[in-house]
Amino acid sequence: MKNVFLTSAVLSCLSLTAMSVVASDTLRIGTEGAYPPFNYYTADGQLAGFDIDIGKAICLEMKRECEFVAQDWDGIIPALLANKYDLVLASMFITEARKEQVAFSQPYQASAMTFVADKYVALTDVSPDAMKGKIIGAQGSTTQAEYLLANYPESDVRLYPTQDAVNLDLVSGRIDAQAGDIMPMTDWLNSVDGACCERVGEMITDPAYVGDGVGMAMRKGDKALLKDVNLALAAIIANGTYQKINKKYFTLNLLTLE
Repeated sequence: MKNVFLTSAVLSCLSLTAMSVVASDTLRIGTEGAYPPFNYYTADGQLAGFDIDIGKAICLEMKRECEFVAQDWDGIIPALLANKYDLVLASMFITEARKEQVAFSQPYQASAMTFVADKYVALTDVSPDAMKGKIIGAQGSTTQAEYLLANYPESDVRLYPTQDAVNLDLVSGRIDAQAGDIMPMTDWLNSVDGACCERVGEMITDPAYVGDGVGMAMRKGDKALLKDVNLALAAIIANGTYQKINKKYFTLNLLTLE
């Protein structure tokens, strides 16, 4: 299991009342902190991003304080099961394999994956046959990694600890292509750092890998929390809070990918 550490400054939700919330009412939320624009660190060491704002909105709706805990991705479910936090909010695909370990909220994003390559290489065919012998990158312990390892046995699949590390090797020409979650890939391609590259091939929507959307993970025994989180999620979608947060980070609607 990777190191677990609290952020240097605990990010707390604004309370709906002037009363302080007792410690037992604090919702501890695990996130990665290395997956922009969903969750990342600002220059002053604060956790920020779409996932963080959604977490704050849900805590506000539930009238609970929230405390964010950063955790390396490959240890994020084990740390939840070890009671390091109460909920994972880190753009996690809802897959059958993960549902064997944890309970998921209703989806708060739709899910899909995509290949990305250097636009000047003009790669158009990303089928397993066309990618024989080529180097493909992905973040380790993700559904993208599982997809590549299962479907591209004759490619050199290289796995990285963070999405930023994959992006860097693609820009540097150390890999021929990468597979990633559609939204962070789209955001990166629209940035200066990702100007070199473009999406290639069709979106990957195989439910065996992208699951039933993106959800918040909880321990299976925390049924009351699951109910409260689902009610709060439905409320922030209904009252427009979700849409305001969505527009802050993306032009596409994350609930529909349209």
